Order: sequence, then C-alpha cells, then structure tokens
Amino acid sequence: MNYQESLKYIEETHKFGIRLGLDNMTKLLELLGNPQDKVKIIHVAGTNGKGSTCSFITSILKEAGYKVGLYTSPFLETFTERIRVNGENIPKEDVARIVTLIREKIEQMVSEGYSYPTEFEIVTTMAFYYYCEQNVDFVALEVGLGGRYDATNIIKKSEVSVICSISLDHVNILGDTIAKIAYEKGGIIKENGIAIVYDQGDEAKDVIKKICEEKNAKYIEVKFDDINIKKIRHILSSL
Repeated sequence: MNYQESLKYIEETHKFGIRLGLDNMTKLLELLGNPQDKVKIIHVAGTNGKGSTCSFITSILKEAGYKVGLYTSPFLETFTERIRVNGENIPKEDVARIVTLIREKIEQMVSEGYSYPTEFEIVTTMAFYYYCEQNVDFVALEVGLGGRYDATNIIKKSEVSVICSISLDHVNILGDTIAKIAYEKGGIIKENGIAIVYDQGDEAKDVIKKICEEKNAKYIEVKFDDINIKKIRHILSSL
C-alpha cells in the first residue's frame, strides 16, 4: 500500500467504532513482537489537558537531550501529526510500510477468530512499532478514551502515570459520576509505579489515592502554587 491507500484502510475501520478492551491489542502487538514493551512510556490520562501536557513533557525532555516520541489524537492538519519524534511527523512512506505490515497481521488474527481492530487500535499499534524502530528514549503517550481499557493501556509498565484534570466526559461509556470516571482514568496507574496527579476535587482525588494504595504506587499531587518557573523562552518573538 502507498500512503493514501494506508489512510483509506485506516479510515475504513471507523465502522468498527469504539471498543473498550485489550484482547485485540494484545494479539496484534504479540504478532509484531510486542514493541510497546521495548520503549519507556510516560502515560497521560484525564479529561482536559492531555495533549498539552504530552507536548510540554516532550519539549522538556527534548531540550534535555533525549529522543522523544509524542503520540496524540486527533490531528489538526495532517494524519502524521499524531506520531512524532523530536517534533518531526512520521514520514508518509513509514506510515505506508508499517500499515501494510499491520494489515498482514490483522488478517492473520482475524483468521484465528479475533475481532477486527478499531481505527484507534491500528494507529496506536503503528505508533508503538515506529517508536521502537526509532529507538526513542521516551514516549509521551496520550490516552484516547478513559484509561483502564484504552488501547494505550496495553503497556505493562510506565515511567510515570500522569492524571490531568478530570470532569464529566463520555458518561455513557465511562460512568455518570466524577468518581466513576476517575476510576477509569486511574486505570493507567501501574503496580509499584508513580502517579503525578493534577490538584483535583476530592471526589476524583480520593479514588485515585485509593488506586495508588491498592497498587503500591507513589502518589504525587501537583499544585500550581508549587511551580517555580526558571526560564521562559519567547519563541514567537524570534520567528
């Protein structure tokens, strides 16, 4: 497939809608050698601010000299924005090459009785595969929907789980209270991991703290008053 054919193939998976669960991702990534296990992940969930937080993390790590992958959705102008390394979009020829490989593995898994992957599952799989190939130092990984059963949560561990601001969203899928939604978002927190959490309301905060206790994860709450800005670089003024 070429680039346009790859995009068409991905777009046609819209008909499979949203599917929460990790069985498909587990099988597809297994057929590709589990690339998600070979990269260091900073996993970011929340209702608002996920994309911005991932961008901030990427910029900080890049300035520190690391090679950093950034996975976000949706895109603003071009599909390749969703998968970046040090600010550079994934090349179109790599999209075509990797999607062609993924299609072969999908045909194999479907023949074995698995369901057809959704668009988000395919794109997330492509991102993991590309970041592994690129041998990045870190990946800032934005959750698509919720957290617990989101395709990105196929990872077994993360360097840190970041929980941004939580409010009511996708109540028909994630639950109709802040506590229920916080439980789904907090599903990205790993055993013995680290959770960095935005200063939430008590309803969300209590749920996340309980998850951390159950998973023996370190809970770190971030307050804006504690932020000490050392330097601001006015990028726009230099353009």
